[in-house]
Amino acid sequence: MKNGLPVIAIVGRPNVGKSTLFNRLVGRRQALVRDVPGVTRDRLYGQVTFERWQATLIDTGGFDPASEEPLIEGVRRQVLTAVEEADLVLLVVDAREGVTALDLEIARVLRRTGKPVVLAASKVESADQESGLAELYRLGFGDPIPVSGEHGRGAAELLETLRARVPVPAAAVSRAGAPVHVAVIGRPNVGKSSLLNAMVGAERALVHEAPGTTRDAVDTTLIYEGRTYVLVDTAGIRRKGRVHEPLEKLAVVMALRSLERCQVALVVLDATEGIAAQDAHIAGYADAAGRATVIVVNKWDLVPRGMVTRAEVVEQIRDRLPFLDWAPVCFTSATRKEGLPELFHTVDEVAAEFQRRIPAAQVSETLRAAIERRPVSVGGVPLTLQSASQVSVAPPTFALRVNRPDGVHFSYERYLVKSLRHAFGLSGTPIRLSLRKGTPGRTRAASRKGRR
Repeated sequence: MKNGLPVIAIVGRPNVGKSTLFNRLVGRRQALVRDVPGVTRDRLYGQVTFERWQATLIDTGGFDPASEEPLIEGVRRQVLTAVEEADLVLLVVDAREGVTALDLEIARVLRRTGKPVVLAASKVESADQESGLAELYRLGFGDPIPVSGEHGRGAAELLETLRARVPVPAAAVSRAGAPVHVAVIGRPNVGKSSLLNAMVGAERALVHEAPGTTRDAVDTTLIYEGRTYVLVDTAGIRRKGRVHEPLEKLAVVMALRSLERCQVALVVLDATEGIAAQDAHIAGYADAAGRATVIVVNKWDLVPRGMVTRAEVVEQIRDRLPFLDWAPVCFTSATRKEGLPELFHTVDEVAAEFQRRIPAAQVSETLRAAIERRPVSVGGVPLTLQSASQVSVAPPTFALRVNRPDGVHFSYERYLVKSLRHAFGLSGTPIRLSLRKGTPGRTRAASRKGRR
């Protein structure tokens, strides 16, 4: 059980349609799908709902029990971990190709685990193709369920079978507050997956020395000191000029989409390489998405002692990433698990600021004082503030009613944002301003009141 829900692991050899079926069952395009073997490498979690029944699905990479190639061996460990975690295994085979030697080997491995197994015959697009399913009984898992992940054929029947075979879910386990969703983004090979594994305390995401190992946006739920987090490891984002493969382009798009469903972005930098131009581009994505942000300087243990101080690195970051001067900086070593308590603490702080609300009276008082301290004219008319209030969170957004909203220079808006930070903190979160036209009569009254 995971959070009181039964867990079902989808297992099979490469390119039999596991990820397509996973996407069909969870109802959204969460896993990358492409007609080449080996696209999925990590474990992907999703939730399936069928009538009043719910379960957690795990999509896994192509399973090859015998290969000794390092990357495939890493995928195999991920698959076996998913099977161990699962209450039931959904074995997927390609009905058009029939039973292969690899299918038989996977079946032998699954039988040794003792876990219940449901057999899905994938890529069955019509009733005419069901005549060849008799061969699948050789696997020893009973009646195969014909299904097409691409078109949805047989999906309801498969869900009925899964519901009947898994344990009855227990009451949902109470969690300590709403989880904090955290996206881990950065260039390839800066140690994103290693950092995630260090945070989780186990090999949850596949780590490999070759850049680009992670392709999917992989969700990991964990509890640290009573707080629940959902960590999203993403593909390394390279410069557009270096991205040629369609699969890699899609992986980058999904990495950027992961920002949309997170509250906090961890922008991971490589301490041994300094700040590259692409680091600035990636940090800009987090800023443009309006996410709370923590800059993580990883591999700090590899920097020779005395070569550079933390203060000097922070100064370099502020110089190269001036638009994130509000983002705190943490130093970590994923391999040595150093700096993690501080990182979790910082994530908690920026997540809280991301959701913070400030009373309207305090906002108006702070901004009116800022305008009086540094008055400005717009089109020859002094800027006056009628009222100001916070209209939303995530990120904190403030609406200002002024007499000349269209002519305010962006540098002056930046000054007002800094005034809000000086008064209320709001560290680690972007601040958005919305300048609106005030009611003329009330604006003049506010101006006279300000001069008294």
